[in-house]
Amino acid sequence: MSEQRQDRPIRLLLLDEQALFRSSLAHLLASEPGLEVVAECGNSAEALEILSASPVDVVLLDFEHATDGADGFISIARRNSHQGQFLIVAETADARNSAFAIKLGASGIFLKSEAPARLVQAIRLVANGAVWLDQRIIRVLADQSVDRLAQQHEETFANGLTDREQRVLLGILGGLTNRKIGENLGLSEGSVKASVQQLFYRTGVRTRSQLVRAALEGSLGSVKELTRRTRNRTITVTPSNA
Repeated sequence: MSEQRQDRPIRLLLLDEQALFRSSLAHLLASEPGLEVVAECGNSAEALEILSASPVDVVLLDFEHATDGADGFISIARRNSHQGQFLIVAETADARNSAFAIKLGASGIFLKSEAPARLVQAIRLVANGAVWLDQRIIRVLADQSVDRLAQQHEETFANGLTDREQRVLLGILGGLTNRKIGENLGLSEGSVKASVQQLFYRTGVRTRSQLVRAALEGSLGSVKELTRRTRNRTITVTPSNA
């Protein structure tokens, strides 16, 4: 524990609409050495009044209060110069709320399903400047990061295609021959063939069927996004045996 707190307890403020939960939590924490429950509140206005009148080291609150739009409790408290820490105590946590709470300034997210001793540990760590994240929260955030990186990876490929390559690819996906694609786009068959070869090179394939598979699997970005981008710029194509 830091020098600043060797001679005094960690001061806590509990903010939760559930009175029974607040009362039980206050009783639990008050029995722990080195912890002091300054107050328990059921709404943000009351909690802000407490913060303005009493020094608090850690505010324990739920997602609803912490991330309620631009004027969530954490944002308002920070604007009012509160220097303490915020620990989210929640039933469950999804990636969006977790990431948003951390961005707003929460020092941790604790799930109510965890043991009381773990909560005490989390409070002590957060009070001294550390960040507490339950392993399940870490996995949720990690999954979100992987999904986001995968999406960025797809978009990078799609954005890397020239306008001509995007249109040619749509023609191939529509089952058209190089000649028919050229007729639809006003290109020579040789130009279309050159674009097809470039698409082969980008994906490391050798045949049109392999290229179609690569496109559908996302190696050239999202087919849905590709279609959206080119919908208003190309002539509508239909499969042809020509």
